[in-house]
Amino acid sequence: MSLIFEKQIQVTEQHIDGNNHVNNVQYVHWVEEIAGEHWDFVKHKTEFSEFVWMLLDHHIQYKKQVYLNDIITIKTYPKAPEGIRQPRKVEFYCNDQLVVDSSTLWVLVDVATQRIKRLESDWLDTL
Repeated sequence: MSLIFEKQIQVTEQHIDGNNHVNNVQYVHWVEEIAGEHWDFVKHKTEFSEFVWMLLDHHIQYKKQVYLNDIITIKTYPKAPEGIRQPRKVEFYCNDQLVVDSSTLWVLVDVATQRIKRLESDWLDTL
């Protein structure tokens, strides 16, 4: 299975701000949403299915505006772990052009103990 997870969204009125384009805060919401959906899709293949991801750091770059009724393709994938941190990319495309680029850092948390889990550098190979 590929580590890339994607979905499409059609921009609706609820995504639009006073400048008539997708609100920047909406992109942050979509970053968190697709990361969660990706984890829900693959976690059963890991020994961590009862664990949750917590966001530590978020960087986002807006390259082009997106407007009402546009179709956005959102792609996400994890990158190699960095100690306890798990980097993740989220890319937004409209008409095959990269419009927003996001890099985030996450930690995996054991819900029962509330402790951060250090992952082996090759843990993504199981996905």
